[in-house]
Amino acid sequence: MDPSYQLRLATSDDIPALHDLIALSVRGLSVGFYTPTQVESALRHLFGPDSQLVADGTYYVIEAGEQLVAAGGWSRRRTMYGGDQAKRGEDSLLDPAVEAARIRAFFVHPGWARRGLGRRLFEECRTAARAAGFRRLELVATLPGEPLYRTLDFEVAERFSVALPDGVEVPVALMTRPVELPAPPPA
Repeated sequence: MDPSYQLRLATSDDIPALHDLIALSVRGLSVGFYTPTQVESALRHLFGPDSQLVADGTYYVIEAGEQLVAAGGWSRRRTMYGGDQAKRGEDSLLDPAVEAARIRAFFVHPGWARRGLGRRLFEECRTAARAAGFRRLELVATLPGEPLYRTLDFEVAERFSVALPDGVEVPVALMTRPVELPAPPPA
């Protein structure tokens, strides 16, 4: 990652800028994966900042100068995906001995895509989840996010669609991987 980028924990003051980043990311990087109707419905009902991740200290942003160019986090809570507008009920804690930490809400500004920012965010999240005692990771990937997660050694466990309140369906994939990958066999 370019040394001029700064990775830090997100704060509640970042939430307005996160709304903007998420909209730019989803609209710009979903072309060819989702229809414009799916994109706009997902922005209304599904994608947005999750203030619980920020409050838990498990959500990170990457800045270039004064601009947020990427964000992503992990969670020790049950919620698998979605911003505050998608929340329903209590978001209880996971047991790291038997449950997987969640990788959550990765968004990159389209002008900053494919520069290693998603990988850098993931490594920060993986390290923190490991320190919290988790041995497995899981996430729900959007179609444009799936290639990144495949390069990070996640495997698709299940494909399904998220039905949004307006009747629009958004295809996604449940993906998993161990926190630590097994060592490759000796050559």
